[in-house]
Amino acid sequence: MNKVAFIFRTPPHGSASGREGLDAVLATSALSEDIGVFFIGDGVYQLLADQEPGSILGRHYAPTFGLLELYDVDNVYISAEALAERGLSKDRLAIDAAVLSPSELQLRLADYPVRLSF
Repeated sequence: MNKVAFIFRTPPHGSASGREGLDAVLATSALSEDIGVFFIGDGVYQLLADQEPGSILGRHYAPTFGLLELYDVDNVYISAEALAERGLSKDRLAIDAAVLSPSELQLRLADYPVRLSF
């Protein structure tokens, strides 16, 4: 099977894109070991541990990203630039993942011929 990259670009609430992307990653992990998960732009908000979406009748699913490790999805990358632009630090995230500079992120992403964006 091809190497597949899942790119999270959108914030977690306001659309189902993030939840659908997470479901797609977990489902694909049963078929392939060559999965990369990238959080860039507003996608870094997907991982915030201290979200409180109950006030907008949403579900806090960021902790579910912790299942990536259980599903043997080890290639998880976060844009250092996106974190910095949003005033976020790695310790506010729900999971531990590699924080990469823009050039490192591009090099890793180039390894994946199939890219799905959420």
